[in-house]
Amino acid sequence: MADRALSVVRAGALTTVQDLGRPGHAHLGVPRAGALDEPAHRLANRLVGNPEAAATLETTLTGCAVRLRRTTTVAVTGAPCPVTVDGRPAPWSAPVRVPAGAVLDAGPATHGLRSYLAFGGGVDAEPVLGSRATDLLSGLGPEPLTDGAVLPLGGPYGPPAAADAVPHPGPVTELVLPFLPGPRDTWFSAHGLRTLVTGRFQVSAASNRIGLRTEGPSLERDRPGELPSEGMPLGALQVPPNGLPVLFLHDHPTTGGYPVVGVVPEHCLPPAAQAVPGTPVRFVPRRPGRDLPVG
Repeated sequence: MADRALSVVRAGALTTVQDLGRPGHAHLGVPRAGALDEPAHRLANRLVGNPEAAATLETTLTGCAVRLRRTTTVAVTGAPCPVTVDGRPAPWSAPVRVPAGAVLDAGPATHGLRSYLAFGGGVDAEPVLGSRATDLLSGLGPEPLTDGAVLPLGGPYGPPAAADAVPHPGPVTELVLPFLPGPRDTWFSAHGLRTLVTGRFQVSAASNRIGLRTEGPSLERDRPGELPSEGMPLGALQVPPNGLPVLFLHDHPTTGGYPVVGVVPEHCLPPAAQAVPGTPVRFVPRRPGRDLPVG
């Protein structure tokens, strides 16, 4: 029990190691990766005294359970969920001292999708290209958690933060996505562009860390065919042949040949990490410094 590590008791539907990702490698075909809900990831680290770049566990919908091999300060943020230590209730979004040998269980999300578990010292997985993040598209970083897996933890950085209350944005009842039009908005008809900003869209159950897929009306195009592959930024709204926009998230491909009708700024992406299937989606066009008329 003397080593700093955790063993996975219940891996959950999809639990991965995430940090702030590995930006700057798109020219090598390597996506950004990293925590989809960065504010929740950063908060969890601050609560346990870690730097914000320390690696956490990102759960999906069903949470996870881990056994600590040494007494460790832990915090669970992001999607609210029941938290227990050896079956006894513990606070969510607050630092919790978990004794050596005890099981910390972050249960299913009560609303939202992704919770973040931070451990004093951070998850000390082997870095790849400067990051410990799991990238589901390229396969870089640690494998998604499985029952019985063991992950090392680093030494504690400092005392946990004292927080009497932590603000939470609440459930995502409507996903509002401001976007900058282009670079391929001219590939769509006036009717198609009007459909984008006035149509009734919702989050598809086919969404994942690579992209948030939508259901709703198809966007009409002016130009047939597809483009030669070109660079795809984080937040791109790519429109495949079915005409339904896909919002590229952190594990997105770095190139693609379908037209991009707009780009959602990075700071507007965290709510997409917590939007459950069926959540209404509204696209709001912007120009730098001013809104565009809608309709």
